[in-house]
Amino acid sequence: MSSRSKIAIIVAGGSGQRMGSTVPKQFLELAGKPVLYHTIAAFLAAYEDMHIILVLPEAHKASVATVLTAFDRPPSITLVDGGETRFHSVLNGLKLIKQDAVIFVHDGVRPLVSPALIRTCYEQALAKGSAIPAIALKDSIREVDDEGNMAADRTRFRIIQTPQTFLSEILLPAFDQPYDPLFTDEATVVERFGEEVNLVEGEEQNIKITKPQDLVIAAAFLHQGL
Repeated sequence: MSSRSKIAIIVAGGSGQRMGSTVPKQFLELAGKPVLYHTIAAFLAAYEDMHIILVLPEAHKASVATVLTAFDRPPSITLVDGGETRFHSVLNGLKLIKQDAVIFVHDGVRPLVSPALIRTCYEQALAKGSAIPAIALKDSIREVDDEGNMAADRTRFRIIQTPQTFLSEILLPAFDQPYDPLFTDEATVVERFGEEVNLVEGEEQNIKITKPQDLVIAAAFLHQGL
C-alpha cells in the first residue's frame, strides 16, 4: 500500500455559547492545556508528516498562539477563515489542497481521538476511498413524528464521529456541488455525489466537547490514560 500526503482539516468554529463561557470551547483548558492542543497533538502523534489546516473564525486567530505555545516544537499549521456553515468552513480548507492526499476532516472539539483511530482511518481510506468512524447506540431509541412516536431498532443505527477521512480525488470533487442544508457532515456530501461511504469502528472516548460536563468526562478519560 503506497504512502500518501496526509492532511488534517481541523474545524474549530465553536463560540462557546452552550458551554456558558466567553472563551470558545476549543480554547478551554483540559488537563492543563487547551482542548485544541490535544486534538492537534493526536494527529501529529499518528503521523509525523501530517499537515494541519486549522479552520476557525477570524476573531479567534489570536487565541491560536496559546495553543501553539503548548507544544515543545510548534507544528506546521495553516490557518484558514471559517465559513458560514460547516460545509463552507471545510470547503475553505479544501481550496488549499492541490496534491493527491488522504484528507481527514475532524472536529476541533474532539480532543480524545486516538492516534490508532487516525491510522485506521488512513489505511481504510487508502483501501476503500473513505473511512467514517461510527459507534453503536447503547440506549433505546424512538422515532417521533406528527402522529406520535414508535420504537426503532437501534441495531440499524450508528452514531457518527470524526475524523471523516477520504481520498482527495473523492472529497474535492464532491465539494464542488452546490451547498444543501441537508449536508450535515462530509459523508453526506460524498454520498450525494454518488460515492459509497465506508464505516470503521469509532471510539467511546472520542466525545465532542459541547457542554460543561463534557470537559469533566474528557478529563476523566485522560486521567485514566485512555
